[in-house]
Amino acid sequence: MVLLNDIVQTVREHISQPEELSQLELGTELAVFSKTGQLIFASDKIPERLRTVSDAGREGYFCMAVTEGERFMGTVAVPDPVLSEYSTKQKRLMIMAAAAVVIILGLLAAAGIFIRLRIVRPFRQMEHFAENIARGDLDHPLLKEKDELFGSFTESFDIMREELRSAREREDSLKLREKELAASLSHDVKTPVTGIKLICELLMCKTDDPYLREKISSIDQKADQIHLLADDILTSALEELGEMRVELRDQSSKILPKLLCEHDVRGLVKAENVPDCLICTDPGRLSQVIANIISNSYKYAGTQIRVSYGFQDSFLSMELSDLGGGVPEEELDLLTVKYYRGKSNSQGRDGSGLGLYISGELMKRMKGSLSCSNTGEGLAVTLLIPLS
Repeated sequence: MVLLNDIVQTVREHISQPEELSQLELGTELAVFSKTGQLIFASDKIPERLRTVSDAGREGYFCMAVTEGERFMGTVAVPDPVLSEYSTKQKRLMIMAAAAVVIILGLLAAAGIFIRLRIVRPFRQMEHFAENIARGDLDHPLLKEKDELFGSFTESFDIMREELRSAREREDSLKLREKELAASLSHDVKTPVTGIKLICELLMCKTDDPYLREKISSIDQKADQIHLLADDILTSALEELGEMRVELRDQSSKILPKLLCEHDVRGLVKAENVPDCLICTDPGRLSQVIANIISNSYKYAGTQIRVSYGFQDSFLSMELSDLGGGVPEEELDLLTVKYYRGKSNSQGRDGSGLGLYISGELMKRMKGSLSCSNTGEGLAVTLLIPLS
């Protein structure tokens, strides 16, 4: 109050020349208004929006009348010290609150980065690792980062990968030995079977007894079946070992009737004349294919086998068809699938389901193809043999 009284006294003394107030140390900012309420002086920090006494009142300034006796001379307005202190503390509090918000956001960001780097990313790596394991990729290790929170889990996962890879290698090794054993046994079986066939030929020459000749012929046919089955198993094993090779060379199409005659032990093949041309094939493998087809026809149809020829693009088409009624349409595409045997006509008949599968694979390796279809009377197997 003493300060305010001094200010009022000072303003009274300089009311006629208010600009002189700027040269005095008043201890506060102030604004002086004339007796009509218009601004006649203002300190440097007084806002420009203060133009009248009413403006000062709305802004919360402390207004005091300047009088001399009974004469009203004007009004002096000074900032309310309570409001000024409140405003200062409010600004300080807002600054502190903003700083606290920035610090909290920084801590949250740091926590987010920490969680992402130390928790989320390792989990993502383990997720990708599990996906690779599911796809069969056992060669890429799960890398462990320094000071990783889940180091023990990471190490356990990688140990699991190593064990799975070792188990797969052992399994592959056992499968390889199994295939090698099958190939070896199949090859070894063919030697005594060849001996049996030679003995059968010798006995056929030594006897004229119809009964004995019939029995010897039956033994010879069974030996042929064993020989063909051994060929199938050997070829399948070699194919899985990656050793089923073909040697393509130019041949006359005249070898086809010879191959048919060689394997038509029952005399059921009725063939057209083959067109005279050059084909590119492996005679031994083609002989194996034709033997499989004729053997299947003997086993499942037991009827006459018709053979026809034609040209299709750059291939010689050779169709072998029987009169056995064919197979259901839904089974046609499955006849060349490994180990598949038809449901409609395989009951009570021996077989491994390898014959047409191996024949199809051999035709592919000879750059040709094998396909099956129904003719209405029976099943037809079409071979496309490349022309030279």
